[in-house]
Amino acid sequence: MARIPQSFIDELVSRVDIVEVIDARVPLKKHGREFTACCPFHNEKTPSFTVSPSKQFFHCFGCGAHGTALGFLMDYEHLDFVEAVRQLASIAGLEIPQEAGEPRSDFAPLSAVLDQAARLYREALKASPEAVTYLKARGLSGEIAAEFGIGFAPTGWDTVLKALGGEEPGRQNLSAAGLIIRRDDGRYYDRFRERIMFPIRDSRGRIIAFGGRVLGKEEPKYLNSPETPLFHKGRELYGLYEVRQALRDIRRLLVVEGYMDVVALHQHAIRYAVATLGTATTSEHLQRLFRVTSEVVFCFDGDRAGRAAAWRALENALPEAGEGRQIKFLFLPEAEDPDSVVRKEGKDGFEARLKEAVPLSSFLLDSLTARTDLGSLEGRARLVELARPHLLRLPAGVYREMLITELARRAQVDSGKLTMLSQTQTSGYGEPAVKASPAARPSLTGPMRKAIALLLNRPDLATLAGDPKALEGLNLKGAEVLRAVLEFARAHPHISGAGLIEHWRDTDIGSHLMKLAQAEMVIPGDAMESEFRAVMADLEGRRPAEQRLTALLEVSRQRPLEAVEKAELSNLLKARPGDPGVPKP
Repeated sequence: MARIPQSFIDELVSRVDIVEVIDARVPLKKHGREFTACCPFHNEKTPSFTVSPSKQFFHCFGCGAHGTALGFLMDYEHLDFVEAVRQLASIAGLEIPQEAGEPRSDFAPLSAVLDQAARLYREALKASPEAVTYLKARGLSGEIAAEFGIGFAPTGWDTVLKALGGEEPGRQNLSAAGLIIRRDDGRYYDRFRERIMFPIRDSRGRIIAFGGRVLGKEEPKYLNSPETPLFHKGRELYGLYEVRQALRDIRRLLVVEGYMDVVALHQHAIRYAVATLGTATTSEHLQRLFRVTSEVVFCFDGDRAGRAAAWRALENALPEAGEGRQIKFLFLPEAEDPDSVVRKEGKDGFEARLKEAVPLSSFLLDSLTARTDLGSLEGRARLVELARPHLLRLPAGVYREMLITELARRAQVDSGKLTMLSQTQTSGYGEPAVKASPAARPSLTGPMRKAIALLLNRPDLATLAGDPKALEGLNLKGAEVLRAVLEFARAHPHISGAGLIEHWRDTDIGSHLMKLAQAEMVIPGDAMESEFRAVMADLEGRRPAEQRLTALLEVSRQRPLEAVEKAELSNLLKARPGDPGVPKP
């Protein structure tokens, strides 16, 4: 998919007012310099959701939700990044640059042939009594088939090729879209033949690929489009577009394995079913699912293959689990699938089974417990070791602590003894590698933090600083981040604090700007200029000492220091301020 130019996102975020964006969806009340409301992302009676007009940033002290106007739209309206940019651009009255449209102009031919193929397959379905009889035997109505755009790829090696191929450029587009295959001799043939065809749609409803199911017992039962410039199976979910069209309030998503399962469940008014596309559930799948709902249920056959698939889903789901999210597993009887069960038992019967779905915590610990002998000390110790790598993949917080407590109960040890499972692995910048549970606002101790926080409130303060290159002589933690922010803010005089954050989205700098944006700025607006000048003067005043410190450290690597030099080095190290939590870029 096309990338939206970063310059456009910078401008967009700087031109919208986060207060207007949020207030149109969640009524806000003025409270001092900020606005407050009851958080829309969790239930609460006392408002803990705040919106800062100066930083163009929101933060909830209750659940930890925070971000810019873009982030709010993504979370509140269940949008992906591109959708949120599109909606925010509409609010701001801006047009997304042509090269950022989806599909791009060079993808337009692929999109066109996919639409043409879908129409061809739908017409072929009407003309095939065998295919219509098959769908009716599976209990599908004409209405549900039309809603999902179901079609039929006729028998024959060149139906699509003849109808849509034309000259060589047309064949190249069909091949690039995954509809035909090129043989070694240079000739082409249709990829899909004698199969029920299921169009795969993206988040905006556009066809990006197909899945085909055989009418009989031939293999493979399902055949998917290959990876193409438009289609990445590790990212897409079949049926998600239809779910969002059918439901406004999506309380749960049911993840099954087949296209027919999804359509059959929707046919029986279970309108929250989706499917992965012939691949294990990925982290991208989970992130998309949890942008839409807080409860995800995976449904598998109860046989060995189904349990193995469930375990792979569990392993991929661990980093996305935590407070406020429910992940469950439903195992059907052997030789049954969601399609067959819902046809036998109807909606009520199937949803009764859903109530018995196993929580991730139980599935994880029960599966590991089954591999050990809890009657022996060695077996209980093995259970702890088996569980450790899985629990460390969970985000730090209450959910992981509760799982550790349950593990300790099963292993018959004091939960305090399992402290190694509470230790959060850290990244190269000394920050937690997993998302921590909500905490108090970060403090602004240290000149680097204070300078960056002031810039997030007033990016125009960058014009008051001297040459950012003067910071090169400072060997203080965070100096390079401050320099980068200063340079960017000076080059973009109309940028907002939110614009700075979005410019470095999904980077280490961005995550720390996001964290510092949560800090409370107690400095009055009319005093920010003088405070910023003072902080920058303080930093520049440290430069000679830092240069001398660097020189002495270099000397110490070449020869033993003299007594006077040792004393000077010791004094310089003692006087050096700490500024934790600000990384190098």
